Amino acid sequence: TKTISKCYVQVTGMTCASCVANIERNLRREDGIHSILVALMAGKAEVRYNPAVIRPSAIAELIRELGFGATVMENCGEGDGILELVVRGMTCASCIHKIESTLMKTNGVLYCSVALATNKAHIKYDPEIIGPRDVIQVIKDLGFTTSLVKKDRSASHLDHKQEIRQWKRSFVVSLVFCIPVMGLMIYMMVMDSQLSDAHAHHNVSSEEMEARHSSMVLEYQLLPGLSVMNFLSLLLCVPVQMFGGWYFYIQAYKALKHKTANMDVLIVLATSIAFVYSFVILLVAMAEKAKVNPVTFFDTPPMLFVFISLGRWLEHVAKGKTSEALARLISLQATEATIVTLGPDNVLLSEEQVDVELVQRGDIVKVIPGGKFPVDGRVVEGHSMVDESLITGEAMPVTKKPGNTVIAGSINQNGALLISATHVGADTTLSQIVKLVEEAQTSKAPIQQFADKLSGYFVPSIVAVSVVTLFAWIIIGFVDFEIVEKYFLGYNKSISAAEVIIRFAFQASITVLCIACPCSLGLA
Repeated sequence: TKTISKCYVQVTGMTCASCVANIERNLRREDGIHSILVALMAGKAEVRYNPAVIRPSAIAELIRELGFGATVMENCGEGDGILELVVRGMTCASCIHKIESTLMKTNGVLYCSVALATNKAHIKYDPEIIGPRDVIQVIKDLGFTTSLVKKDRSASHLDHKQEIRQWKRSFVVSLVFCIPVMGLMIYMMVMDSQLSDAHAHHNVSSEEMEARHSSMVLEYQLLPGLSVMNFLSLLLCVPVQMFGGWYFYIQAYKALKHKTANMDVLIVLATSIAFVYSFVILLVAMAEKAKVNPVTFFDTPPMLFVFISLGRWLEHVAKGKTSEALARLISLQATEATIVTLGPDNVLLSEEQVDVELVQRGDIVKVIPGGKFPVDGRVVEGHSMVDESLITGEAMPVTKKPGNTVIAGSINQNGALLISATHVGADTTLSQIVKLVEEAQTSKAPIQQFADKLSGYFVPSIVAVSVVTLFAWIIIGFVDFEIVEKYFLGYNKSISAAEVIIRFAFQASITVLCIACPCSLGLA
């Protein structure tokens, strides 16, 4: 007997089914090549050859002469079939040993492990020699019942509806409370500028008096040290911090647990510190019964949360769109197949319905009119028209006669066909497309990896900078108090110098943190 080896060749430059046919037709004529199977979407050819006559490098060279790019793939483990089964009826370790030893003796089984606790068997096999149905039969013959681990065909992992909902809610909550805070802030700014103009001219007109009066309403102290403005801002800020920032807190916590710092950590840091600082300052002012209202940062958290939750919401909407397309693709796959046994002269002997995952290469599959093709294959018998628009986009049905290839997921129209399965399971065109789209979604653009790397350094460095700012101002303050006095608004003699310095230093460092936050928007 002449030994037959198998190799895989990566083929580039194939554009359509005729390229595939061209390669297969030309290579079959060559000496030493036993059979060849080309998968268009995966871009690889599986060649069975006689190593005494021809080498894999020569096979790749033959494909190159046809005008395609070809390289021999080293890791040929790609062709191994993997089977996950649920085995019922195992009671002890000896059952496991019985199943494993019997399977390992079976020709074509490469690896097998059975777990008693989960009732699962994991089997690797060579699809050339043996198929999933044979493996199941071996286990059944030993007296156990077995079934396939049901694959989740609904593609629920692609569903972004819940995330979209939660970020939308986050955004809406933050927005509702952010608008009044913004309004108050802008109003105060306008009023302050009018007042300062009035001071500059020394002729205070009635309008200026009005302005001063209305701005006084917000500055009016409900309790000593607690102005209306600060009280309103605090009220509006609490719900945002609680509900708007809920998911940020969860994610920041998770990140810190794994000792990493991501954007969520920075956002949470900035907003929490701004909020806590402002709150503490208010309490201090009330305790001191301060005449001048302290400068607070209650406007920062709502605005940050608004921008960032909007960004997250849009991001998930975009993700949801691509995933929807994927889920639709997955739903095109047939779930069952009718396998037939043929006698001499293609006489039908028997037929049975099986799960698509159980179809083996070389099986004869019957497809009735109106049915979907469960696997890629070649027509053995019958004539029909087939709608292949899911792959080609071509609305006109394509004629199929014996020898033509058919694509899994396409729809048989008017005649019954018998096809011989060539690509099954994860190798079908449709599975390959799904895999490609999934890979495209999970792999990152180089610029994105760069941004992720940056943000890894970005967060700790910002925190470091703000800490440096804090200490720098404290040192400056104690060395030369005049500088702080010049920049610290609302300085009055009633507060001790040390406190003024510390307040000012805190303001400066929080400003650094809060300003750095929207940079995460830039990175995002």
